[in-house]
Amino acid sequence: MLTTIDLRGHAPSKSELRRVLPRGGTDVNAVIPTVAPIVEAVREGGAAAALDYGEKFDHVRPEAVRVPREVIAAAVDTLDAEVIDALRESIARIRKVHAEQKPTPHTTTLGQGATVTEVHIPIDRVGLYVPGGQAVYPSSVLMNVIPAQEAGVGSLLVATPPQAEFAGQPHPTILAACHLLGVEEVWAVGGAQAVALMAYGDDAEDLEPVDIITGPGNIFVTAAKRLVNGVVGIDAEAGPSEIAVLADDTADAVMVAYDLISQAEHDQLAASVLITDSEEFARAVDREIDERYTVTLNAERVKEALTGQQSGIVLVDDMEAGIAVADAYAAEHLEIHTRSAREVAERIRHAGAIFVGNYSPVPLGDYAAGSNHVLPTSGTAAFSSGLSTHTFLREVNLIEYDEVALKEIAPHVIALADAEALPAHGEAIRARFESLPTEKDN
Repeated sequence: MLTTIDLRGHAPSKSELRRVLPRGGTDVNAVIPTVAPIVEAVREGGAAAALDYGEKFDHVRPEAVRVPREVIAAAVDTLDAEVIDALRESIARIRKVHAEQKPTPHTTTLGQGATVTEVHIPIDRVGLYVPGGQAVYPSSVLMNVIPAQEAGVGSLLVATPPQAEFAGQPHPTILAACHLLGVEEVWAVGGAQAVALMAYGDDAEDLEPVDIITGPGNIFVTAAKRLVNGVVGIDAEAGPSEIAVLADDTADAVMVAYDLISQAEHDQLAASVLITDSEEFARAVDREIDERYTVTLNAERVKEALTGQQSGIVLVDDMEAGIAVADAYAAEHLEIHTRSAREVAERIRHAGAIFVGNYSPVPLGDYAAGSNHVLPTSGTAAFSSGLSTHTFLREVNLIEYDEVALKEIAPHVIALADAEALPAHGEAIRARFESLPTEKDN
């Protein structure tokens, strides 16, 4: 069922791997001409324009962007008790992990009276996007809201699409998750128009703009985030979900097959990649997938994802080559199913999150491992990180030198300023210790 790429018999370069490994074909640039007018219209027209686009695209128009607090609170009553319990347990685990991510101030002493202190200041206001579409994502509420809360942000809002079947309000499961987290500001707006409205706000409707926008979305949401980046900060340009599994002949073919299927049900463009040095194991996994994917609710979506160009099996000579391929692929989610799985995991340099062994599957991380599931996609894990408490903090240095300390370093500063032909920089130092001539004196 999966396409096979055979890299055995030679050591492919990083350049070759970038060309031959399975990748999706999403092109954000292709939709920029469609999204740019939406962003501009919302910048000019505010909430009314955003609601117009929601009505046009999704055929639903809420009475107002802001969801009433009583509607948010009442949504909890629509959930089964077991779902509420699951959300509460996930919240506790995610909160513990993200609370312990918060850094503490650190002072470096460079000499008597010379210190640099790094402090971490929360972003004032954040906008957290939670998608709708083919599934309901209360887990995305948790993954966005909790790190922002643990960072100590001043205020936050959740934007999520309205639903016609719920009288123009967001899905009640999303609202219930917000209520359990104490979120009181929810905007019933989705798509590119939601991103634009969070960036520019609307004074007439008392919709204050944010300073950073985080959270995954479709290609139109991603394009809008690109367009407003600079007006506000963004976490990343998220692509379709992806999983890579690095496995040897000790792995369980049924477990691996289900893990590949589980990520494929996210989206037709989702990527599922198996990297292995065992051709026999590869055949076994492919056979299990073919026999088992049809029983899932989203079988057609799974089939389209698994047979797409973004998914496949990569055969390598050995685990050394497998690690190199995994690093070159830089998966959003990477599972390790090998001998000494923890040792192999610690050698991986590029992955959004690494799931070690048979009992740490990606779906655990999607919901309740405690880690964050908003992760870099499309190979960007080679240079960026997933969402965390750090996303909502800014590192600021406090530089404090007394007179003696500045006088000690002054000759070096002046020498470097002169070398750069910026003499006024040096004069700003000398002026603290000498009476410098003025233009009038000359």
